[in-house]
Amino acid sequence: MSQASIRVRLTLWYGTALALILILFAGTIYFVMARALRDQVDASLEEASSAAIRTLGEHRFGPFLIFEDLSQNFPELALLDKFFQIFGPAGQVTIQSANIQSREIPLSQTAFQASLKGNATFESVRFDKGVPFRLLSVPIMHTDRLVSILRVGISLYPTDKMLQRLLLALLIASPIAIIVSLLGGWFLAGRALKPVNVITHAAQRIADGDFTQRITSPRSSDEIGRLASVFNDMIARLETSFRQIRQFSADASHELRTPLTITKGETELALRRPRQAEDYRQVLESNLEEIDRMSRIVDELLFLSRADLGEIKMTMMPIQLDEIVREVQLQAMVLGQDREVETVLGPISPIVIDGDELRLRELLLNLVDNAIKYSHSRTQVEISLVQAGLQAELKVCDHGIGVSEQEQQRIFDRFYRTDIARGHASKGTGLGLAICKWIVEVHQGTIQVESFPDKGTCFTVLLPLPSSLS
Repeated sequence: MSQASIRVRLTLWYGTALALILILFAGTIYFVMARALRDQVDASLEEASSAAIRTLGEHRFGPFLIFEDLSQNFPELALLDKFFQIFGPAGQVTIQSANIQSREIPLSQTAFQASLKGNATFESVRFDKGVPFRLLSVPIMHTDRLVSILRVGISLYPTDKMLQRLLLALLIASPIAIIVSLLGGWFLAGRALKPVNVITHAAQRIADGDFTQRITSPRSSDEIGRLASVFNDMIARLETSFRQIRQFSADASHELRTPLTITKGETELALRRPRQAEDYRQVLESNLEEIDRMSRIVDELLFLSRADLGEIKMTMMPIQLDEIVREVQLQAMVLGQDREVETVLGPISPIVIDGDELRLRELLLNLVDNAIKYSHSRTQVEISLVQAGLQAELKVCDHGIGVSEQEQQRIFDRFYRTDIARGHASKGTGLGLAICKWIVEVHQGTIQVESFPDKGTCFTVLLPLPSSLS
């Protein structure tokens, strides 16, 4: 059973359940019908016995029966579907209907004893080659003394014949109904599972590497429709993830290949012929610079990988954010000396947030370093911190090369750098803004960018205040 398909199992379970229901239904119908027919027979016997007793009362003189005109005035004795017997107080037959003259149906000891006590008795017996009869024995009393016993009987052959036909009809109709239902269940199960087969084939094509596959979702919102919708969403995310992985691998290879190529080329050039010690020193210093760049790339990649796996430990505590801003501004003054870029403070409000001090400092340093790196010479980078509703609004604005509107959607992608950015500053890794975005999201905040080419860029970080997190 466990090796069978879902369609086969559904059909078998459906057929088994239907068979049990039909058996229960057929059995109930049969027994209810049998009981109803027996009750109808008993009611008919009681009605006939009552009519017979009324007729007998009209021909009774004291405790004795007058038989001369009894048969003429007792039309019930001529009924074809019933027979009558009248027994004396000792249990002997005194008179009986014509349709029973050839039969010997004696009074049973049970009926006789019950009649002596004044009780009527129903009995079911078989005589004459097994023909069943239903008998009703009614005592006729006079002054509390048993005068006679009236018995009314009827053959149960028509009733049994009707029940046999009913049983035969149920035995024939039930298997036919089960077979038809199984065929219908097989057909309906196939229709219901058709989307599952479509999903299976799509999954097989996806397993072969075709992530463009999608399932045409049914218009209904049933389980299959929801499954198709969830499957399409999953495939879309997988396609995006694999595309990002391929892009990430290509970008990482490119970023690491450049310093390696430079290092290899300079080393080979230095080894082609003997050189002065100063020449070797310059080559080693250049190699060290490229090695530092590769180390930064590897460290940042390792950081992002650990962040994706949730392995970065965050120590959340109340942080005086304005103090971090002032400290970073002092450090930025040193960073911008070579490019003659001054970092200044804008409006600064005293704000306390819950966060990790080390990561928030890293966030601000990355933004400021990025702003200094892509600013024009003799310009300023401005840092501001104010409260905006239930959020702290941190801004870092520069007057630099800017970013086009189309490229603003990708600047937070790993290794993404615009062509203008590569030409303006060759030492970037393309990972700083990706790290900034992760730090902001861990603190349940958002980061936005507003930029205009050759006019400058402004990054806005919104971090929730402690009151909004409670």
